[in-house]
Amino acid sequence: MSIYREYDIRGIYEKELNEQSVVRIGYALASKIDGEYVAVGYDARSHSPILFEYLVHGLNAGGKKVLDMGLVPTPVNYFTNYQEWEIGNASVTPSASIMITGSHNPSEYNGFKITVDKAPFFSEDIYALGRECEAMQMPAKVQRDVTKIDALTRYIDFIVNAFGHLKGMETKIVYDCGNGVAGVVTEDIFSRLNLKTTGLYVDPDGSFPNHHPDPSEEHNLEDVKKLLADGNDIAFAYDGDADRIAVLTHKNNIKGDMMALLYSMKMDKPTVIGEVKCSQVMYDELERRGATAIMYKTGHSNLKVKMKETGADLACEVSGHVFFKDRYFGYDDAIYATLRMLELIHDGIDLDVELAKLPQVFSTEEIKVKTTESEKFKIIDKVKELLLHPSATFPIIKDIIDVDGVRINFENGWGLVRASNTTPVLVTRFESTSQEEVLVYEKAINNLILEAKSSI
Repeated sequence: MSIYREYDIRGIYEKELNEQSVVRIGYALASKIDGEYVAVGYDARSHSPILFEYLVHGLNAGGKKVLDMGLVPTPVNYFTNYQEWEIGNASVTPSASIMITGSHNPSEYNGFKITVDKAPFFSEDIYALGRECEAMQMPAKVQRDVTKIDALTRYIDFIVNAFGHLKGMETKIVYDCGNGVAGVVTEDIFSRLNLKTTGLYVDPDGSFPNHHPDPSEEHNLEDVKKLLADGNDIAFAYDGDADRIAVLTHKNNIKGDMMALLYSMKMDKPTVIGEVKCSQVMYDELERRGATAIMYKTGHSNLKVKMKETGADLACEVSGHVFFKDRYFGYDDAIYATLRMLELIHDGIDLDVELAKLPQVFSTEEIKVKTTESEKFKIIDKVKELLLHPSATFPIIKDIIDVDGVRINFENGWGLVRASNTTPVLVTRFESTSQEEVLVYEKAINNLILEAKSSI
């Protein structure tokens, strides 16, 4: 059951994701999908095509026909749900899509990101699927029913047409695909738009020979930073399946919340959703501009659902998931986000100048506190209880937001503690207008976590 996670299914190839488990996943999933066709794509890992065949066995046995998009980035997989495909004499829109990907995890991992009826399949749906799979027998093999579709060309054409006004812009661009799947679309898109680009580690290689494909870790950006410093203007980096982006200038590593502020400059009073880890500067600045800012739970599935519910134009996570409904479909796409950032530069916006105008705050990165799966949510509940009667030395509390864990707003900043939905850790983050107070908030909340731990 450990492979069934909050947002996806994920595990180690052969040990956890093998023929027995994956065929059953496909078969059980088939019963959750109303329509006839399921689109399936996969990332660069060597075992992804093998898992594809296991999944086909299960889906076909469950009465579904598979549209095979082959090696694609995750955003191309999502894109497929919004397109009609000519299959025989019929026009077909998939009822679901499955992306076989380990994202930024080590090369022995793989997994499935599932979309049903254009919405994420996650949380209790995944846990229930897991319970069903554990209890079922292996389905018999039926005749293979797979039709290839050219999702890559359709996606590339869409992006090139949407950003034709950027053709020939003079900005010198560098980017790092980390040997993930971004490279299967970036080369064609940048070439057709006649952009001045230099790519690093563009060829997909699921062993990730150069560095781990996780751009939220600073050490994975060293090579692209060197290239940026060598006479170039802006740098981008992607995670393994290209749904997460890093944006680097000569002065800034622009996190997802600050990207949202930049993107929203070209939108008319947008509704923007951020997660609980986003800077208060983002929320305050959006409100100052007349936009609507909504704070919500961490997690790409949560944000997609909230976007649909509210009709939001944009959403973001600090880690680099950026979701555009404005002029797009409402999912996280690092390639699309790249072109929207270049569009800002094309329109004369100096990213560093705009960021320098914002109030200065000091913030920590995400700090992870190890715990156990069984205790992490209990600790959060106990922290909430303790906050009802804080000690006399605890910083003055303005208010508490408990949409996802506990975000405590203080006089000059905030502190967050939440349980990770995917790993046995608590995630904390702290921000203040004063470097000294960041440390005060961090110490106070760490003491609260220790007190909570000792009392459960």
